[in-house]
Amino acid sequence: MELRRDDCARWNMTNADRPERLGMRVKDRKQITPDEKVPLELSNRERDLILKHTFADDELTGRLRIVRRPGAPPVYRFTLDDLDELAGYVAAEANHAKDKKLEKQLHRLYTRIAAVLESYTDETDGSTG
Repeated sequence: MELRRDDCARWNMTNADRPERLGMRVKDRKQITPDEKVPLELSNRERDLILKHTFADDELTGRLRIVRRPGAPPVYRFTLDDLDELAGYVAAEANHAKDKKLEKQLHRLYTRIAAVLESYTDETDGSTG
């Protein structure tokens, strides 16, 4: 059976939400509260990819439109739920992109967002009482 590039990309994106498949144990994730925001650093190009090529709504992308002070790092803060939603929009666009260069850039961006998502957890496991 021959695997197409699209099949591999979909597998990577489907399995990126399983930390054990990324080599990260769940207990290595930083515990945060559900409403706590985590940082996501984006280059101007990555920010533009989200703003111009995804269907993410203004509630998610509004913070990306804020002009940063010169010299300030391009870091945006999201709750895990918001970041997960944003990742879904990026993944959907990557899977439907007609342009291969754009598809590759979106997949790369998705992988970065997924890595941030897998660095944190807002779920309690019941053992921390």
